[in-house]
Amino acid sequence: MEKAVLLDLGGVVLEIDFHRVFASWANHSGVDKSIFYEQWSLDDAYKQHEVDALSFQEYSAHMSRSLGVSMSELSWQKGWNALWVGTYKSVIELLPLLAQKYTLCAFSNTNATHAASFNHHFGTELSHFETLYLSQEVGQRKPDTQAFLTVCENMGYAPKDVVFLDDTLENVKGAKDAGLEAYHTRTEAEVTSQLSKLLGA
Repeated sequence: MEKAVLLDLGGVVLEIDFHRVFASWANHSGVDKSIFYEQWSLDDAYKQHEVDALSFQEYSAHMSRSLGVSMSELSWQKGWNALWVGTYKSVIELLPLLAQKYTLCAFSNTNATHAASFNHHFGTELSHFETLYLSQEVGQRKPDTQAFLTVCENMGYAPKDVVFLDDTLENVKGAKDAGLEAYHTRTEAEVTSQLSKLLGA
């Protein structure tokens, strides 16, 4: 069976920058952005939000309590969706070529609010993917081994036949533990290089 290609979205296909999120929150709340840099984290509530165990309303209320910052849910959401810088154009250009040669899918740790935002802004570019496996829909998140096994099963491929790229080393290790052929790509150039190899370019 031909191999399948599975890509992370943020940091692999889409350029993201949490500095933009923190700057927006600081602007809307009137507090110094250092509070967000120093105190915001990928805590349990964040992870629960990514598997749809917490709504954005519940997650923003948690952030308000944990950070001691008062802000409307709309302001939290505006900042949350300020994450996107744009797309990695050289990667986007390769997607239709990859889709002709491989089953091309994406697997992203994300949430319903971000998914609605990136589908709105980048729907055309992301249309080259056969399926977007999003953690809040799958109910599991990277780097859990079972999450990768679930996605591979849904794709109809054995893990060994799936090539996976992610900008987070922990996720790459999780993918390898699940039996995928996984690569740690930290920049747009590294993603482009790895995908070009798959295309034989």
